Amino acid sequence: MILDQTDSTNAEAARRAPGLTAPEWILARHQNAARGRRGRPWAMPAGNFAATLVMHPAERPEIVALRSFVAALALHDAFVAVTGRAEPFSVKWPNDVLLNGGKVAGILLESTGQGPRVSHLAIGIGINLAAAPEAAQVEPGATRPVSLIAETGARVTPEEFLDLLAPAYAARETLFTTQGFAPIREAWLQRAARIGEEIVARTTHESIPGTFETVDAMGNLVLNTAKGRRAIPAAEVFF
Repeated sequence: MILDQTDSTNAEAARRAPGLTAPEWILARHQNAARGRRGRPWAMPAGNFAATLVMHPAERPEIVALRSFVAALALHDAFVAVTGRAEPFSVKWPNDVLLNGGKVAGILLESTGQGPRVSHLAIGIGINLAAAPEAAQVEPGATRPVSLIAETGARVTPEEFLDLLAPAYAARETLFTTQGFAPIREAWLQRAARIGEEIVARTTHESIPGTFETVDAMGNLVLNTAKGRRAIPAAEVFF
């Protein structure tokens, strides 16, 4: 589904989810109320990519949430297909894709449901295809934003990128649903940024410096800190 304009593709997904019987991509050429993690505004210059995959997953919520890794790998696959190069791209826990060390794409998972069941999952994806936000538009200390065209010279429309991303996601989703998180985790770690290096994980309550050791079987960030090994389920990561 391609829309000329909407408030946000994740909001559009929530409105349409009750009537859907199969997964569906919703692409918008313009958004007037786009948002990122923790409700932060998401800049959407013309030519950039904003789309959401909406589905009705059957797994428990903690398993459903692992699709952020599935989406990151699919994005990585699509970027390689566009540029013919893998080395400039990496994935950043929990939900970003980097290009030459800068943030080129972000992923936002939102879901509804009660208890052990998720009624719908929206996997929102924003990509700086044509332009990147100004540094003043992002949180101080956050990874610098970059655009695909400025860093690689690759010019691609949102519709063309979706034609690559949708089958890439479908392939990774099939792997996830048939073989579980283990092969997704292994592939993600092979593409991970700053593994083995010092990083800082900031939760709502504290900043935790440590060496990025791995991501565990539940998708938690594992740091080797001054107080020992620590698994962190949710945080913002700073380099």
